[in-house]
Amino acid sequence: MTEISKYGEFGLIRHLTSTIQIHNASTLKGVGDDCAVLAPAPDMRQLVTTDLLMEGIHFDLQYTPFKHLGYKAAMVNFSDVYAMNGFPKQLVVSLAMGRRISVENLEDFYEGLRLACDKHGVDLVGGDTSASVTGLAISITCIGEAHEADILYRNGAKDTDLICVSGNLGAAYMGLQLMEREKAIFNSRPSQQVEASQPDFSGREYLLERLLKPEARRDIIEAIREAGIHPTAMMDISDGLSSEILHICQQSDTGCRIYEERIPLDYQTAVAAEEFNMNVTTCALNGGEDYELLFTVPLTEHEKVAALEDVKIVGHITRKDLGCALIARDGQEFDIKAQGWNAFNEKEAVPEDED
Repeated sequence: MTEISKYGEFGLIRHLTSTIQIHNASTLKGVGDDCAVLAPAPDMRQLVTTDLLMEGIHFDLQYTPFKHLGYKAAMVNFSDVYAMNGFPKQLVVSLAMGRRISVENLEDFYEGLRLACDKHGVDLVGGDTSASVTGLAISITCIGEAHEADILYRNGAKDTDLICVSGNLGAAYMGLQLMEREKAIFNSRPSQQVEASQPDFSGREYLLERLLKPEARRDIIEAIREAGIHPTAMMDISDGLSSEILHICQQSDTGCRIYEERIPLDYQTAVAAEEFNMNVTTCALNGGEDYELLFTVPLTEHEKVAALEDVKIVGHITRKDLGCALIARDGQEFDIKAQGWNAFNEKEAVPEDED
């Protein structure tokens, strides 16, 4: 493994960014100067989002490959831009790392970044590097563009609007449970048994992919536009469906009804939840890291939304005084609570529903 000190800060940046390609005409100058220079079209608005990923909080290097980490770090930012009904254009990345991180590790990380940027037509235009004594820290800022009339906020939902979700929910959380279980088993074994004991994830590949290599849903944004659908509010599901729908309702001054039987689940998610003795609906509501899109549309657009591939109508918006409730399969109503991911909680867990 090559130590970072061999290159120095600026030599390392040149080495890691030498294969980066420019995709957008709005990028006049990328990596290599004191600032990137951008020139968005005069009829466009810029969207800016930042995510900070900390080792031990947001990712575990014991089971997260650096290439996957780079890809995911980019995708979580792209997802924020798509959630505003825009398109990501530029990205800057800053890293703080300890001595145990090698040049080869960073090459893999940047390869993951490059793959994500190439797939979504995004330019990597700058960043920074620093030493760290507390583990790897990743800060990414993404700049997107959208026409002002197209931008979607969280505060536009109206009474009777339909609540829609892309993809399926809870898979990334169950992937995390699998990884954490196998890590605990791995770490508990004597060193001489480690090489002979490799976990078997056969049949669970989808759960691991959702955890380690999520996809931002550009395809859904494009499908919505092509179908002539006009969402009233939108956000991405990073902290769990329950937390996100409460954000929309609070900012829109409304209530909601979510129907348990309509929440989209993958078969592998349901099987894993049963194996871990977890309530699969609770995992879907509160697990987080799905990076699917949650949006509301007028009731008059029901037929258009129902025809969309990989989108499910899971409920509807109500008056504020009716509150936010989950309608269980047996018809009972339960208050929706924000039990999703919170970085400042001492311990994150998805509790089993009480009887």
